[in-house]
Amino acid sequence: MTSLEAIRQVLEAARSADNAPIVASLGHPAYDLFAAGDRPENFYTWGSMGLASSIGLGLALARPDRRVFVIDGDGSLLMNLGSLATIGWTRPANLVLVVVDNERYGTTGGQDTATTHGADLEAAARAMGIAHAGTVRTIESLKASLGNAGAQGPSVIVAKVDGGAPMMKPPLDCVYIKQRFMAAIGCSEAGTEGGAT
Repeated sequence: MTSLEAIRQVLEAARSADNAPIVASLGHPAYDLFAAGDRPENFYTWGSMGLASSIGLGLALARPDRRVFVIDGDGSLLMNLGSLATIGWTRPANLVLVVVDNERYGTTGGQDTATTHGADLEAAARAMGIAHAGTVRTIESLKASLGNAGAQGPSVIVAKVDGGAPMMKPPLDCVYIKQRFMAAIGCSEAGTEGGAT
């Protein structure tokens, strides 16, 4: 499966889960999410490699009433493995972290990541206390994993994908992306729910 095919499945799962928000890591995860279907509930991160899982964790803790999806890359997650420890410690039942693992740093030139040489992100997630962790290699297994994810505790799904070139890039206006996302999920600038100020 390609990254775009995998991300289309995540988007479909998010739409089925009451139009749940998706936090996408910079680079190919953001490009492919935008290509799969832009919407206000998509939060594209820029200049923050390794932080999508932390942003998604914070959102899941702040909004336990909503399922939260994160699309991360293998290289980005390897930069912030500590987020897995915090996810395993806090155990937000509504968090689904999908790691699109092409075994490359796609945005910086295609260099190998540690997963090319045996690093196992599923095993790392389990070692950090995340019981619902698995690796998938097909669209069918990804669909099944997404169907079971985020109901009984945090889930980490490592989706092994073939690389691919980005098709299109989302807006680079960070303020616009933030304001659109916060309005879509019912949060105000002050961090209160329901759009109240």
